[in-house]
Amino acid sequence: MFDLGEIGEHVNDAPGFHLPGGVHTHLPAVDVFGTQFQLTKYMVLELAVAAIMIVVFVPLARRMRQGDAPRGRIWNFLEAILLFIRNEVARPAIGAKDADRFLPFLWNLFFFILICNLLGMVPWLGSPTGSLAVTGALAMCVFAMTVGTGMRAHGAVGFWTGLVPQMDLPGPMALFLKPMLFVIEVIGLIIKHSVLAVRLLANMFAGHLVLAVIVSFIGATAHTFIVLWLGVTVGSLGGAVAISLLELFVAFLQAYIFTFLSALFIGMAIHQH
Repeated sequence: MFDLGEIGEHVNDAPGFHLPGGVHTHLPAVDVFGTQFQLTKYMVLELAVAAIMIVVFVPLARRMRQGDAPRGRIWNFLEAILLFIRNEVARPAIGAKDADRFLPFLWNLFFFILICNLLGMVPWLGSPTGSLAVTGALAMCVFAMTVGTGMRAHGAVGFWTGLVPQMDLPGPMALFLKPMLFVIEVIGLIIKHSVLAVRLLANMFAGHLVLAVIVSFIGATAHTFIVLWLGVTVGSLGGAVAISLLELFVAFLQAYIFTFLSALFIGMAIHQH
């Protein structure tokens, strides 16, 4: 029988890479201010994503700044996504007046998540967005941007007091309800950003886990009757292809949802009530 623990390793972070042919690479520990800091697979993949984005988008930005017309399918595809995020995500959620200031943040957020998701489609790599540490860090960046933007727009006191809806209440009732509503709104603000991390984690983790389980059925029936093994192999491979196509769609969808909700939260911080 197959080991569920081994299946879980497919979607877990690790201090190295498990390559085909039984080759295992172990990443070194780095000394940071006298403390040993272990590099992990997801850390390396995130650095690779950052390098990919620099290599792709720095030359693209230079061409766009020079006013060159888009040439080639890749350039047209990337520019179409950039314009879609600007016109259909940022400006409707934040407002045409303020949206362009946040486009670099939203563009980087979308493509970082997208490429991390797509790396999970490559055998023997993995998706960094299947880790709570990664999705939690992304959600914290959005939270910091939301709160910082709101405080800049309304002032430190104005932003936090503006979380409470304006209500015409008698004095004693206001003293009781407004602090309670303030606590509820602050908790709601934290929960909304926490859900960003959990939603992305759950979708990426679950999809890859299901794919790993389906493929593991082939090994689980390897020592049974040949007819049974062939049937399971064909069914598992067909299911793996279908799940992979679904995962490809989910990779784009989850990057879009995360970016859209981030823009929505920033817009709500600027335009309170």
